[in-house]
Amino acid sequence: MRPYILAESHWLNLKDAQVELAILPWGATEAHNYHLPYGTDNFESDLLAAESARIAWDAGAKVMVLPTIPFGVNTGQQDIYLDINLNPTTQFAILNDILEVLDRQEINKLLIFNSHGGNDFKQFVRELGVSFPDILISTCNWYQSVDKSEYFDNPGDHADEMETSLMLHLLPDLILPLKEAGEGKEKKLKIKALNESWAWTERKWSEVTEDTGIGNPKLATKEKGEKYFKAVTEKVAELMIDLAKCDPGNLYF
Repeated sequence: MRPYILAESHWLNLKDAQVELAILPWGATEAHNYHLPYGTDNFESDLLAAESARIAWDAGAKVMVLPTIPFGVNTGQQDIYLDINLNPTTQFAILNDILEVLDRQEINKLLIFNSHGGNDFKQFVRELGVSFPDILISTCNWYQSVDKSEYFDNPGDHADEMETSLMLHLLPDLILPLKEAGEGKEKKLKIKALNESWAWTERKWSEVTEDTGIGNPKLATKEKGEKYFKAVTEKVAELMIDLAKCDPGNLYF
C-alpha cells in the first residue's frame, strides 16, 4: 500500500493527514496503432504519476495521486471504433467538482497530470482559477517534459517509438508483436500554415493515418523505454516537490 496513492489509502491513515499537493492524472481511451492497447494513455498516466509521486514522497513532499480520469477529448476520432470522447465542457465540469472538494477540505494545490494530446487544460485553469482563488492549479504534459530525440530515433506523437518503448518497459504483456504494427505514416494538411505551429485546426484521425498511429514504432525497445521512464519521472517529481513546498503567495522573484 502506497500512502501517496488515494485508491490504495485508508480512512484510518487519511483522517488526520495533510496533503500538500493533489495530483490528477488524466488520460484517454482510444486506438493506438494495431499493437498497443486502447488504455495506453491511462496505463502510462497511472504508472508515470505513481513513480513520480514516489520520488517526491521520499523527498518529503506530501503528495496524493487521485484516480486517473480514463476518458479524454477525442472529438477528431468519432469514426474510430470505441474511441471514447469527453467534450471539453464535460472535463470542465469534472474539474470544477473535484476542485470544490479540494477547496472545502483546504487542499490548496492541484496538478493536472495530462497523458493525452487531445486534452488541453490551460483555459480551464484560467477560468477555474477565478472560481477557486485559494487553490494553485497547474497542469503538465509528461510527454513534453524531456527531449524525446535524446532517447528515440523516429519522431511521432501517437503510438510511436516513444509510446511503444515505454509500454514495452511498463506492460509488455499487453503489446502485440511489432510485426503487427503499422508504420504510423501521417498525411499532412494541404494548407501550409496549418502544418506550422502558429495556425491550427483539428485533425480528422481516420483521414490522417490508416493505422491510427503517427510515428513509426518499429525501432522501439524495452531498454529505450526504461531510460525514458526514469528521465520523465525524475523531471516530473521535481515539479511535484517544488509545487508541494512552494508558497502560492510568493511564486515570483
